[in-house]
Amino acid sequence: MRYVQLRAFHYVAISGGFSRAAAELFLTQPAISDQVRKLESEYDILLFNRERKQVTLTPAGENLLQITRRMFDAENQALELLSESRALRAGVLRIVADAAHHILHILHAFREKYPGVMVTIRSGNTETVVENLLNYEADIGVLGDLNPSREFDIIRLDATPITAFTARDNPLARSDALSFAELATLPLVGREVGSKTRRRLEESAARDGVQLNFMIEAEGREAVREIVASGLGVGFVSEAEFGLDPRLVKIPIRGEPVLMEEALICLSERSQAKTIRAFLDLARTLASREAPQPSHRRAGA
Repeated sequence: MRYVQLRAFHYVAISGGFSRAAAELFLTQPAISDQVRKLESEYDILLFNRERKQVTLTPAGENLLQITRRMFDAENQALELLSESRALRAGVLRIVADAAHHILHILHAFREKYPGVMVTIRSGNTETVVENLLNYEADIGVLGDLNPSREFDIIRLDATPITAFTARDNPLARSDALSFAELATLPLVGREVGSKTRRRLEESAARDGVQLNFMIEAEGREAVREIVASGLGVGFVSEAEFGLDPRLVKIPIRGEPVLMEEALICLSERSQAKTIRAFLDLARTLASREAPQPSHRRAGA
């Protein structure tokens, strides 16, 4: 087994094809195919299913990919360590977030301090954020509160209540507040299954003996916003993410607030990578500055 064979396998697996892998590695497709074929032949194992010009991983290939992800990530970390003087003058930091709103202040500080690092941000719900981190497809995640796990380093950001909202011209827009029982009678627009906002709402409503029925399910916060703005029902979002939209009106939910906690997370094993560590360090510093300070009484007061 040679390094070049594992590298060829890895890039075919993550890019989804031999041609794409060849382009990534600046090699010819026959060269990539030959390295993978030699790897499979030497160990008498099939790593890819090749059908109708489509390439998919076999179970053995899936298992090997988990190993090569760690292998090549460790290689990148070693390169960062050896190139420490250049590490934060270039590179890419990949963030996947259920709502980028919660990290804008960190992004401002990070861009000011490390202008050479390119930051990419993709959206996703709680499940896709975790999946992207575990698959090494993202460096840092932002998501609704996560149960403690030894796999992840977690930095708590903030907690805001979930609010209902509707179109400004909907008669419901004049409501002071709505209970779960009242919401259960209305046409509700919800995020896809896997959304933390939806799960928290359903759990809180269930504690009140109410089952919420979502008549429309949409993938992504913006899709929900547009559907509600068109007059098709009532949606939900954390107050911090409501934003300014003249088409929409917030309606508080009666009773104990349903809080959405946001957290910044990364795989513990990757937390010392230079760009990731720099971002997390800034987040911790800003969090400590924003934390309320205990008041001190004067002696004798």
